[in-house]
Order: sequence, then C-alpha cells, then structure tokens
Amino acid sequence: MLRTHTCGELNKKHAGMNVILSGWVSRIRDLGGIKFIILRDRYGETQVVVNPDSDAYSTAQEIGREFVIQVEGEVRERPEETKTNTLTGEIEVYASKINILSTAEVPPFFPGEKVSEELRLRYRYIDLRSKMMKDNIILRHKMAQAAREFLNKHGFLEIETPFLTKSTPEGARDFLVPSRLQKGKFYALPQSPQLFKQLLMISGFDKYYQFARCFRDEDLRADRQPEFTQIDIEMSFIDEEDILKIMEEFIRFVYNSVGINLPEKFDRLTYEEAMEKYGSDKPDRRFGMELLDFTEEFIDTEFRVVKNILEINGSVKGFITDIPISRKIASEYEEIVKKFGLGGLLWFKIENDKVISPTAKFLSNNYLKLKEKFKLKEGDVVLLAAYTNRNVLNEALGTLRLKIGKEHFSEKMKSFDALWVIDFPFLEWNEEEQRYVARHHPFTLPKNLDDSPENIKAYAYDMILNGNELGGGSLRIYNEKIQEKVFELIGLSKTEAREKFGFLLDALQLGAPPHGGIAFGFDRMVAIASGSDNIRDVIAFPKTASGVCQLTGAPSDVSKMQLEELGIIINNSNRKNQKD
Repeated sequence: MLRTHTCGELNKKHAGMNVILSGWVSRIRDLGGIKFIILRDRYGETQVVVNPDSDAYSTAQEIGREFVIQVEGEVRERPEETKTNTLTGEIEVYASKINILSTAEVPPFFPGEKVSEELRLRYRYIDLRSKMMKDNIILRHKMAQAAREFLNKHGFLEIETPFLTKSTPEGARDFLVPSRLQKGKFYALPQSPQLFKQLLMISGFDKYYQFARCFRDEDLRADRQPEFTQIDIEMSFIDEEDILKIMEEFIRFVYNSVGINLPEKFDRLTYEEAMEKYGSDKPDRRFGMELLDFTEEFIDTEFRVVKNILEINGSVKGFITDIPISRKIASEYEEIVKKFGLGGLLWFKIENDKVISPTAKFLSNNYLKLKEKFKLKEGDVVLLAAYTNRNVLNEALGTLRLKIGKEHFSEKMKSFDALWVIDFPFLEWNEEEQRYVARHHPFTLPKNLDDSPENIKAYAYDMILNGNELGGGSLRIYNEKIQEKVFELIGLSKTEAREKFGFLLDALQLGAPPHGGIAFGFDRMVAIASGSDNIRDVIAFPKTASGVCQLTGAPSDVSKMQLEELGIIINNSNRKNQKD
C-alpha cells in the first residue's frame, strides 16, 4: 500500500494513528536539526516532522524539492500556537520511515512561481502541480459533472458525433485530414456538430447533448484555441421561449455547483438595443455608463466639426461617468475611437456648475439643455463623439466604455451579470465577397424571410455573462423550401448546396421536427468561474496564441514515407525540413 490517506485528509481526529502518505516534496525547512517537510498531492498539503533520532532522518537528508516520497508515521496534534487554518493545519505527521519513490532534478521553476507563460506551457506538468492550476482543473471537473447532472435529469441523452467529417462552410477555416485509403480526398475536423445534431433531431432523439470537441483554423487570442470544448445542446418540439427558460435554469445550476449565484431572471435585450446602449452585442453592464444620444442637443451647435457631421445625417452619442479626466487622458481615449475612423472625442466635466473643457466655448451654450435632460451633477464627466455611421459610432464608444470600465470600476467587475441578446440580424453584408452571408449559420430559422435582406431577423440568441458570450444558438430551419431560399439569399447555387449539404436537404424531406438549440463555450464558462480572463488557464494542455503546443512541439514535420502513403507532396520551402 503506497498510501492510507491523502495529503488533504488528516485532522486532529486522526491523532495517534499510524498513516502512510505519498506525494511531492513542496518545501523543506531545517530548524536546529529537526526537518519539516511539506508534502503535497492534489488534495492538499501535510506537514511532516523528521526528528534527528528517527530512522527516517538519514533518508530525509537526501531528498529535495519535487522528489516523490512515501512517508510512514504517527499523526500528532500540533501545539495550539502553531496551528493554521489550512485543511491539515491542526496536525503534523512524525515520520518513522521515508521511501524515495522518485528523485527530481531542480526544475526550471517551482509550482506556483511567476514565470513566463511560454515556460509554463513548455513544462505544463510542473505548472499543473501549482495550486491555481490544480484548483482550475478541479473546478472544470465539477462544472462538467454538474452540467451532465442537470441535463441527464431533464431527459437529455449524451450522444457522440464524428470527428472525421465533410468540409462545409461554417464561418472559419477547417482543419483538413488527408485520407490514406481515399488518396487526394480529405476529412475535415468539425467546427461544431451543427449538422449532426440536426440529423439527430430528425432521427427522433428529441433531447441531445455532448461535450463536443470543436476545431477551427483561425487566428487565436486569449479566449480562443484551435481546439476547444463546447457543451452542445439540441431539442425538438420547442420554441425560443422554451430554450431560453431551460438554459437559464441550466447555467444557474452549473454555476451554483461551484458557489456562484447568478440572477434568478436574465434580462433580455434585442441586438439593436444592445448596440445602441452599450456598443456591443455582448454588453458588460456591471459598471453602467450606457450610451446616450446627444444629437438633438447639438442640432444648433456652432462647433463646425460636429455641425458638418449632423448636416449629413450623422449622430452625436456618448456616456456619462465620474472618472478623472485631463487633456492627456482624453488624448489617450481619443486614439481608441480614431481607430474606428472617428475624427476625435469631445469631453467636458462639471465643476462648480460650469463646463470645464478645451471646447467649453462650444459646449457652454448647450449646457443647460444637457443638464436638464441628462440630470448632470457636480463631478460628472461626459465623453462624446460624432460620426456619420451610427453603427461604427456605437462600436467605437462601446470599446472606449469597456476600457474605462475595466480600468476604473474593478470592484463592480467582481459581480455577475447575465442576460440574453435576441433578435439578431439574419444576414450581414460581406464587403470582400460582395454578398450577404449568414450572421450565425445558414441553418438558422429566419423570422421574416420575405423582408429585404438587411431587415430580416433571426430566431437567434446569445447568453451573455459579464460581457462574454457564454453561449449562442437558434431555432433551426426544418423545412427544405425555406432552407433552399436561404441558400439562394447567401449566393449558394442549387448545385453547390446539393454538393455541400445534400445529406441534410434529403433529411429535411423525410420528416423533420421543429427544433433548436444552443452551444456553450465550456472553456470560457470555467474561465469566468475561476476569475481568469485567459482560457488557457483552465485547459490542461493548451496551445499558444500561434497554435503551437510548447510541450510536445506540435505541429511538427512528418516523414517522407508518411507523406507518400497519403499521396501528398509539399511544394514549398518547408519541404527541405521533412524528415528522411
């Protein structure tokens, strides 16, 4: 027996018991000959005492940090003044025997030390020994189990779908896998199980879920990975209200399982409301500062910059806050909105009931109207911008608003805010391709298909938590004629549609129920629960921002023999790097 207890299990009730512990040596202290060893496993830490007269003492002299050892000894209650509030802080184990199970060279860093992320990922197995990473992985496990518990209880079936499938246009580049048996042909790794879960609904499995591995060959950032996990959920014989209701219950249950209480009722904003009020379709509302329309108050302005924009049907918008402001700070903020094409930023603050601003002479005439309508008070700071394109104006101010919120309202950012954004546009114009494309995906059910393309809304919805898109979904098209019309709208010919989605079109002709669903980004769910803004902190073995696995060196070269078996010739400069 290598252990009788874990390193997070013992307390004063075990005093007098002889135990065996196994784990890693976290720290060693030598106080006048007596050695204190902090032994660690995933359950916690236990202090081991080795007296000079113990048979274990000579072995204790040989051990170093991160050695894996086995300790046998007696549990004793600590003196009152040395007790701590840790799991095992009431006791210590007096060692009678120590076995070295595995030695360790001095590692590049010790668990929990602050080092570069590159080094952490290169030696991920050391990083995973740290308390933060251990807690994050355990948190991930708990949330996964809670999700399964809820869905199983509500009659959902966990069903797997294929990893090797057909390449279909779904918004991002596919990862392609060459076929050895069908040379010259390729599988694609799934960007999501979208078509398969719809086929499951047509098959009669009315409640499905899956912890789906998804793959997208796209540029990475803190909240993206080339491979990620989503909780994929689909239901039949439901409407949008049914889905929103049960998914609210689901997400509250999962977060409650790790001690986080979300609101009892999620607010709902239309896409237009979210963009108008927050300049984002995933608004973070925790620090207020809603965008306001100041256009009417500037109709008669003499400020030429603003007047020129209003004369061509532009808008003036902004928000009210109480942050410190100066020319220097305003100049930094101005650079943010300029990236969106705006000419600049107007600002003023209220001091002694007067407008304080570099452009005060243009704003003072408007002050009384502004004060009355927007209930301005002493100390308020108003940030304004004017632009011809209202959507761009909203987005620019929304970006500025979010930056200010993160910089100045950190305490408010510790709370939790959840809502739904609904009524998304069904299509969006792709300037590069000069055509409309589906905003979500082309299998989303449109609300008003006979309207002009730019006005068509979708039965689509996103769940937003703390300014993050936690999950998104829609009702699906279950009528072949509607599906064909959508393909036509996005410029997909009947031949292309048949080639890419023929199997789905065939299925829609053979009895498809009304259905819809949602997919939650599980990595992001856990990251939010852990307090991290980087999903790599909640994934055991993630990739870097450039898609590289620092631990294994993937992606890597393969041998010429492997390429020949697949019928592949690499016709570029990388070819000379292939292994013989």
